Amino acid sequence: MKMSLFQVILIGVFGLGALIGLFVFATYTSNGGGEQIGSVVIWGVLSEDNMQATLTTIGQTNTDLKNVSYVQKNPATLASDLASAIATGASPDLVLASQEDIRTLAKFITPISLGTLSINTFTSTFIEGAGVFSAPGGYYGIPFLVDPLVLFYNRSILSSNGIAKPPATWESLTGLVPSVAILTPTRQIKRGLIALGTYDNVNNARGILSSLFLQTGVPLSSYASNGLLSANLGSTADGGMPAGQAVLGFYTQFTDSSKVSYTWNASLPNSRDMFLVGDLALYLGHVSEARYLRSANPNLNFNVALLPQRATAQVKNVYGNIYSFMISRGAKNGAGAYQVAVILSNSAEQSVASSFTGLAPINLNVLATTPIDPIATVAYSEALYTHGWLSPAPEDTDVVFSSMINNVISGRLTLEAALGSAERALSALLQQ
Repeated sequence: MKMSLFQVILIGVFGLGALIGLFVFATYTSNGGGEQIGSVVIWGVLSEDNMQATLTTIGQTNTDLKNVSYVQKNPATLASDLASAIATGASPDLVLASQEDIRTLAKFITPISLGTLSINTFTSTFIEGAGVFSAPGGYYGIPFLVDPLVLFYNRSILSSNGIAKPPATWESLTGLVPSVAILTPTRQIKRGLIALGTYDNVNNARGILSSLFLQTGVPLSSYASNGLLSANLGSTADGGMPAGQAVLGFYTQFTDSSKVSYTWNASLPNSRDMFLVGDLALYLGHVSEARYLRSANPNLNFNVALLPQRATAQVKNVYGNIYSFMISRGAKNGAGAYQVAVILSNSAEQSVASSFTGLAPINLNVLATTPIDPIATVAYSEALYTHGWLSPAPEDTDVVFSSMINNVISGRLTLEAALGSAERALSALLQQ
C-alpha cells in the first residue's frame, strides 16, 4: 500500500514515542515536590495570561507543576518557530495546539504509542471528537480543552420582534429573516439576521462551513484505499442532490438579494463587529469569544445558545477547536512533558483550566457535571458532540473555501463545479 510522506514520518517517530512512554511509567512516582517531573516548557496558541493563571492555581495544590512554564506563540508561525527551535537545540517539551495544526506540526512531534496510552483509556476519558488526534499506532497528543462554535444572540433584537427563543434549527433560522432584517428600498442591509453567504467578512467562516458539512454527514477528509488522505466534500450522492451541494446552496442563499433569505453581503463589515454594535441579531462564534464580546461592549444585551442543527438530524454535530498537548521531537524532558499533560487532563485540573480560559473541558467526568454559569452550560453540552477534521493549514483551507464561496455567489461556477474544484484543491494540499 502506498503511503504519503506524512504517514511515513509518523511511523518513523513512533519508536521514540514508545520509549518515552515506557520511561514514564517505569520511573514516575510523585513525591509532591516536582523533582520527578522536572522542568517542562510548553509552547501554545492559547492566551499566556490564562494558561499561566491555570498553572499557578493548580500549582498551589500540586507542586509537581512548580517547574512548568508556558509561552504563547503565534499560530501562524508555530510550525516554523518549532522547526527552528529543534534545529538549534532550544525546543519546548510540549506543544499546545488544535487539530487544525496537526498536519503542519506532525513532523515536529513525537506521537504517543498505544503501549503508553491505550484506546480504552483514551475513549473512556475524552470526548468522541478527540479521536481526531488518532494516529497510526497511537495518538498525536493528550487532549486538553475544546472550543466549540455556538450561537450568540442579541436578546433585545429578538424580543423586540416577538421572538422568544433563538433558532434551534437551520430551517427555522431562514424563516426569521423577514422579521428581523432591515433593508432599504434599494435592498441595502441596515440590520442583518445572521452573517452567512460570503467568506471574507464572516468571522469563523471556516468553522461554520465545517459544521454544516459535518452535520450533513460529510467527513471533509478521509483516507483512501491507497493510504493517502483526500478531501471529501460530499460531491457525489446515490440519489438526489449531493450533501455537499446542499450545504453550499444553503450557505450562499443568504447573499442572494432576490431571495427572502437575503440578509448579508460582501460590502458589510466583519460579522463580529456588526454584532458588537447591535446591527446583527445572531453571531456564530467560538464560546471562548464570550469574554471578548462582554468586554468590548458591556452594554450589549446578548446570550449564548447551542449551534443550530438540521431539523431532521438524529445525531448532533458541531465544529470546534480541540486542543491537545503534543510532545516535541526535540523535547529535553519527554517523560516529564508526558506526565504534565496527563495531570492537566485530570478532572480537577480540567475544571480550573476551563474556568480561566473560557473553553470547555474535554474530560468526560467533568462534562457529566452541570456548571452554574449559563455560557459554560452551553459549552459543556456542545463539547460532547464537537468534532474536527484533519485539514490543511488554516490559511490554506481559507483560500480554498473562500474561492469556493466566491465562485458561487459571483455566478462564475455552479454549485457542482465550485464544490468539485474545492475538493480537488484540498486533496492536493492534503497529499503534500
